[in-house]
Amino acid sequence: MVLLKKLRVAKKLDWSRAVIDSSHVRAARRVPKAGPGPVDRARPGSKHHLRRRPGHPARRLADRRHRNDVTQLIPLLKKIPSVAGLVGRPRSRPDTLLGDRGYDHDNHRRLDWALVVKPVITRRGVPHGSGLGVYRWVVERTIAWLHGFRRLRIRWERRDDIHEAFLGLATCLITHGHVQRL
Repeated sequence: MVLLKKLRVAKKLDWSRAVIDSSHVRAARRVPKAGPGPVDRARPGSKHHLRRRPGHPARRLADRRHRNDVTQLIPLLKKIPSVAGLVGRPRSRPDTLLGDRGYDHDNHRRLDWALVVKPVITRRGVPHGSGLGVYRWVVERTIAWLHGFRRLRIRWERRDDIHEAFLGLATCLITHGHVQRL
């Protein structure tokens, strides 16, 4: 929270949009919160879900591989912390949420509107070239940064709390890098 407060004071937090995506991580053995992968002959693994705003660190969840992305949309939105640092009430929701086809579901679109967030999610069945790639590169780059940490590229930990702690530590290091560039 201290790093987020520093970013808000420097007016480097962008509340206009947030981007959401997920990535698959192979597990070295059967571990909690790891399930069979749908594309790699049922090898165990986990899925990292990220929500990222430009100038803001990623918010992450570790989940089983075989669950749909759309199931983690609302938990990621609800985990957004309210950040103080300026005069007035601290904000805790972005204006717009961008996502790919994995997060497309009408019920979740209605829930997004109920949380006062405008969903801009590519519809299933629409040809590629939605134009969201102009904004989605932020979360793709963050996933690449997270996989740059060896402990997160392949899941070695048996306990899921230790794996999520490594995810949190990597997120703090990425945020610290942003604060150092101010």
